Amino acid sequence: MKKLFVFCLAWLSVASFQTSAIEVADTQVADTMQLEGVPALVLNGAGVRTKFFMDLYVGGLYLPSKTKSVTEVLETDYAAINLTILSGLITSEKMEDAIREGFDDATHGNTASIATEIEQFIGLFKDDIKVGDQFLLLFSKKDGVSAFKNQQLQATVGNDAFRVALMNIWLGDEPAQNSLKKAMLNAK
Repeated sequence: MKKLFVFCLAWLSVASFQTSAIEVADTQVADTMQLEGVPALVLNGAGVRTKFFMDLYVGGLYLPSKTKSVTEVLETDYAAINLTILSGLITSEKMEDAIREGFDDATHGNTASIATEIEQFIGLFKDDIKVGDQFLLLFSKKDGVSAFKNQQLQATVGNDAFRVALMNIWLGDEPAQNSLKKAMLNAK
């Protein structure tokens, strides 16, 4: 854990999104992400989470190499999902509800084994959420999930089972939104 904390601090000082980017819902999404101690990550795909015809956030999936396979994403040593908030309708309470529902869907209701990690993760969203906020989730097979809000490390949570369940919120059989899953997998 101490090694991961040092890694995250180093990440804050050298992480960079490259200047070349694509635009999704009027939001710039970087083509690559460089993190110290992690292979360079490339944008696999990005899309918009919508609800009732409103754009809620842009989500981008970063991997060491591009793939359209969920299995390959889950098996990679490192991955990242970057979320950029687009709507003031996203509140801490709504985020908590969405995360709980997402974990329930991602695990087919079998959340008991990761319940402690889910509560710890939900705690990261207690502060106000504003338009433009960015949440970066760095997935490591070895260390779990490091969560950042606006480039500030919030916590490192969980183990591999939690990592997989969290990724499945966007990429699983019952994703948050099918069109966002397809966009992240570049499988439009």
